[in-house]
Amino acid sequence: EPPLLFKQELQNEEVKEGKQVKLSCELSKAGTPVTWLKGDTVLCASDKYEFRQHGTVAELVIRDVRAVDA
Repeated sequence: EPPLLFKQELQNEEVKEGKQVKLSCELSKAGTPVTWLKGDTVLCASDKYEFRQHGTVAELVIRDVRAVDA
């Protein structure tokens, strides 16, 4: 089985505080489980964070962005 690769890596995004931002990456294999982290902390789905996955594309939506989310 070929190794899992990023076909498109995360890109830096700029957004005003209080708004929302969507981060996405594309993987080489559809349906691959994705874990999102901020540093060493695993993010969990909440009012703040939403996770989506469509085929090979994984997305993280961060609502009410603050400076600490950088």
